[in-house]
Amino acid sequence: MSGLIKDTTPEQWDAVNRPEHYNSTGVECIDYIEQQLGEDFKAYLLGNCMKYIHRHKYKNSPKQDLEKASWYLDRLIELTD
Repeated sequence: MSGLIKDTTPEQWDAVNRPEHYNSTGVECIDYIEQQLGEDFKAYLLGNCMKYIHRHKYKNSPKQDLEKASWYLDRLIELTD
């Protein structure tokens, strides 16, 4: 984990990697969740992969949901030995 406090600027926001609504308080939501869940965080990441893959075809931006699934999968890969 890189730390909870983020220096987030509007130039860094994007819908997949750094959504504005997840950064409005200076604490990245995903970092807070990881801190709270500990080892269970991996299950959270896997669940989000499944969620975004399952619902992408029902969304107005299916590619964006697949990109979000990929983001969660990449994070899970980073944490897996």
